[in-house]
Amino acid sequence: MSVDVTERRPRAAPARILLLLGPAFVAAIAYVDPGNVAANLTAGARYGYLLVWVLVAANAIAVFVQYRSAKLGIVTGRSLPELLGERLGTGARRAYWVQAELVAAATDIAEVIGGAIALNLLFGLPLPLGGLIVGVVAIGILAVQTRRGQRPFEAVILGLLAVIAVGFLAGLFVSPIDWGQAAGGLVPRFDGAPTVLLAASMLGATVMPHAIYLHSALARDRHGATPDEQHDAGRIRTLLRATRLDVVLALVLAGAVNIAMLLVAAASLRGVAGTDTIAGAHAAISSALGPAVGIVFAVGLLASGLASTSVGSYAGATIMGGLLKLRVPLLARRVVTLIPAVVILALGVDPTWALVLSQVFLSLGIPFAMIPLLRLTGSRAVMGDAVDPVWTRILGAVVAGLVVVLNLVLVVLTVTGG
Repeated sequence: MSVDVTERRPRAAPARILLLLGPAFVAAIAYVDPGNVAANLTAGARYGYLLVWVLVAANAIAVFVQYRSAKLGIVTGRSLPELLGERLGTGARRAYWVQAELVAAATDIAEVIGGAIALNLLFGLPLPLGGLIVGVVAIGILAVQTRRGQRPFEAVILGLLAVIAVGFLAGLFVSPIDWGQAAGGLVPRFDGAPTVLLAASMLGATVMPHAIYLHSALARDRHGATPDEQHDAGRIRTLLRATRLDVVLALVLAGAVNIAMLLVAAASLRGVAGTDTIAGAHAAISSALGPAVGIVFAVGLLASGLASTSVGSYAGATIMGGLLKLRVPLLARRVVTLIPAVVILALGVDPTWALVLSQVFLSLGIPFAMIPLLRLTGSRAVMGDAVDPVWTRILGAVVAGLVVVLNLVLVVLTVTGG
């Protein structure tokens, strides 16, 4: 039974729309996680304002893709992994789950490492111990979702997002930003193979595969409906209107935080030795902008790690449940996925470089989430009258094609050492 979302009904009151906001802000945590910090600081410290355009483009892609994911969950009442699980054969479904699970594992590693770095900067804790603490606190945050439901979980995540925004925007107001050069950074260009690698890392950190999988589930769970309500055109139209606002507000905030990180690094850290690591950048920020700004930066990084590792575990459970029909408790999943991150920290691997490489890996996973999503939202059999119009499908194909090309270039450069 198709849903006619073009039927005219009275518009929902603004207050009603505001009450429907929330899921996109949870998904937006993926766009301001520690991997973003590492990629953006590295880009700004090494190449100044050169790659500002990458963040702007990536954020525009994120708005386009995340709205489609939420729309899919609202219209169909199913998550992207569930719909894929229904359409794939057993072998293909398991293979698809493996790549999606690897993406989720890379996300977990980045988030725990980022939180551990923050605890080291704030309190001097050893990185492995910091990783364990981040994992334990994340378990507490996940317990809120398990016991209290989605709305209290959203409230906790929104609070952490506010801390993240303050932590990373604070430096913007005391840094000597060259706004002319920053505007020049909006012109798309590269400066050799290393900048392509960084651009892929920034793309992977901004358009994150697990957020694409997750948002459909967040929208479905938040706006759950009875079978009759699922075919209520007026209700769906109201939810889609609220979702557009939700996605734009959440991702404009996330985009502003990301761009602020790069601008601060370009203005205050360019040419300073050691600033292509988070610890070095923190030291330089504290020296150049004052210890108070350095502390606020570290607190923002800690909030980023705590929030994103909780959301990442939620995404992993969504992927497994949809593709394999297995329900592993969120808390148990968090304990298992904590191990690789702590091992990496204990082995003494450079944490900032581990974060950057994790984001490159995430970039490789984007097409596997994006292309099926766009195929589903462009299918009238799946979406009914809420199907994406032709121009949206064409734009989606162009966006997906650009992402695939960038990833192929990245693979070639990585293999050849270019």
